[in-house]
Amino acid sequence: MKSAKTILSVMCTLVSFTAFAADYPAPKQGEWIARDFKFSNGQTMPELKLAYTTVGDPSGMPVIVLHGTTGSAASMLTAAFAGELFGAGQPLDAAKHYIIIPDSIGHGRSSKPSNGMKTEFPKYNYDDMVAAQHRLLTEGLGIRHVRLIIGNSMGGMHAWIWGVKYPGYTDGLVPMASQPSEMSARNWMLRRLLLETIRNDPSYANGNYAAQPVSMKIANSFFGIATAGGTLAYQSLAPTREKADQIIDGRLKATFDADANDYLYQWESSRDYNPSPGLEKIDAAVLAINAADDERNPPETGLMDRELKRIKNAKLYLIPASNDTRGHLTTGAAKFYKQQLGEFMQSLPPAATVGSSAR
Repeated sequence: MKSAKTILSVMCTLVSFTAFAADYPAPKQGEWIARDFKFSNGQTMPELKLAYTTVGDPSGMPVIVLHGTTGSAASMLTAAFAGELFGAGQPLDAAKHYIIIPDSIGHGRSSKPSNGMKTEFPKYNYDDMVAAQHRLLTEGLGIRHVRLIIGNSMGGMHAWIWGVKYPGYTDGLVPMASQPSEMSARNWMLRRLLLETIRNDPSYANGNYAAQPVSMKIANSFFGIATAGGTLAYQSLAPTREKADQIIDGRLKATFDADANDYLYQWESSRDYNPSPGLEKIDAAVLAINAADDERNPPETGLMDRELKRIKNAKLYLIPASNDTRGHLTTGAAKFYKQQLGEFMQSLPPAATVGSSAR
């Protein structure tokens, strides 16, 4: 018999899914085991569990949605994202598309350190995560070609890797809140400090902690405010020290139930991200979507403009900064680019060229 905790967990999952599913088909969960999975560093796992969520009927045009760091498929089923894109007449209408949202390695219901291996879990990176997604889709679900791959933040970086590693697999790529250049500068510096803060906490105990390190919650709040939220938005939300303190107090009081090993693996997996050397291999149409106030991918560096010139069919939609945007978090709200995504979908090759080869 299932425990009360398990039943409650299932009920909460159903509630979170159905809360935003009024205008599109109810999401369905699945799992697949990738056997003898070899990681890029040479480590192997005889069985790697890969969880995923689908929306729509398998007869529809396949669309892959990729989540961000520390997220999961559930984090993409929000009113601000799915509620703006998956409904009738919307750009990714689930009556026409078969939407697949994988839980990346180390995230959600997929295999991760907290399942029991702790720091013995293989040191995965973004290339491993994309390779696992590819195996899930091709071997697990039998999908040979997809209409679109769209990802946010880490998912956006995964989308760039998809384009380089598996040309011909998709008609369109929409990487968001990301850029196709090496992990570097402030983006990596702050990730590194986040990792060092937790690892140097004595209570972390080299991954064998009795309770979650207290420093993790503080480090997470520091990293979040430093790298996401938007300069104009924060000035509007916290124009005084008192209001700024209220925001900090709220974050520090909020529940934070992450597992430290999972958390460290998730952020460190970006360490060697760099699709730049292979950008000329991308043959899909690309619509990159970034926010002008994105703290992790500042447009003033010119990196995005430089790299897009190397891709045959690529363009950037840069969401203007405003009091309503939220820096790196802006692309979590599809209202800012819903029109541009719809126009991009209409510009792709006729769907008939996809249907016969989709499976």
